[in-house]
Amino acid sequence: MSIPLNKILHIEDEPDIQEVAKMALEAVGGFTVRTCSSGDEALATAQEFAPDLFLLDVMMPGMDGPTTFLKLRQLPGLEETNGVFMTAKVMESEVQRFMDIGAIGVLPKPFDPMTLSDQLREIWDNQSS
Repeated sequence: MSIPLNKILHIEDEPDIQEVAKMALEAVGGFTVRTCSSGDEALATAQEFAPDLFLLDVMMPGMDGPTTFLKLRQLPGLEETNGVFMTAKVMESEVQRFMDIGAIGVLPKPFDPMTLSDQLREIWDNQSS
């Protein structure tokens, strides 16, 4: 049996997307969500929050999502924390690049707030079976 998905660290630079995703994940999905606006903020927050999953935007100013993910997984205690990317670029080669660095899934943007939690649970459940 897999560990249940409860805590999500969402890294996204767009305030509108942050708000919609947080509402969707907490109100619809029942998750505990911490939102970070940048890779640097995520690196400063992640260990204390101890998320089950990183949900990362791909294109962000400064440090992009893939770089953020790789740096987060270098932090003590987070080496095995799974990541899911959200991006408008869902070409097969892009998706494969994210999977190659350890992501367990890629979700397209724009996303449907009503199904986001179910999509994440499905990805989470599939990676542990």
